[in-house]
Amino acid sequence: MSLLEFFRLKENPFSATVDSRFFYKAPQHAEALARLKFATENMKGLAVVVGDIGTGKTTLATRLLEELETGEYEAAMMVVVHAAVTSEWMLRKMALQMEIATPAETKTDLLIQLAKRLEEVRESGKKAVVIIDEAQMLRSQELMEDFRGLLNIEINGGKVVTFVLFGLIELDHALALDPALHQRVAMRYQLTALDSAGTEAYVNHRLRVAGSHDSLFKPSTFPVISHYSHGIPRLINTLCDNALLEGFLRKRERIEAELIHEVAKDLKLAP
Repeated sequence: MSLLEFFRLKENPFSATVDSRFFYKAPQHAEALARLKFATENMKGLAVVVGDIGTGKTTLATRLLEELETGEYEAAMMVVVHAAVTSEWMLRKMALQMEIATPAETKTDLLIQLAKRLEEVRESGKKAVVIIDEAQMLRSQELMEDFRGLLNIEINGGKVVTFVLFGLIELDHALALDPALHQRVAMRYQLTALDSAGTEAYVNHRLRVAGSHDSLFKPSTFPVISHYSHGIPRLINTLCDNALLEGFLRKRERIEAELIHEVAKDLKLAP
């Protein structure tokens, strides 16, 4: 018998893979999503979401992208993979995402291509939205100036693109490299950790999505999970995933607080 069969689950409820089906609309995440939808619908130009590691930024970014995939938007999402990203790389990646088949070689030509493409999208009646995750790694003043240059383009008094940047708190420092761009931030939202009640709701939500009809975690476990995870969704997932494994190995149909303490100790999670 597998773990999923033992707990009568259809799939792993605490997988590390980003899956918007498991998106839990905690009050702050629901508010952040509503604010971002407002910013994109009204072409505000620049929206920023910051938060500590594991607070759900990537999941939120993915959910936003899915909700923008309608005939009203031309939306794209990029993930910055390292801090050595150059201006040319970013512009070329953006060009490909915006369906420019053959991006130019030089930065000047890339900017011209992008400006033309964004104007075409605007004139077609659609709204161009570029979502960038891990944006705190864009630590170049040149990159910030490029964003500002594209935000300066307007047609009939309206912007041709809205950038939505997700990143760690350091993203504020990256934006400050170009004070004029920093002043263009139309919306900023900061994600924080979940409290104990939020942790319980989050865990139970993921279990329900995974097909559980039972309360696999006893009520006494949630303050302990919150305590060791500090309310960080990524750590909650790790803790609960390991707790289910231990429960399966020990043939315990419900997870108790004592087991959470043991798992947290094994994971070296500081209280």
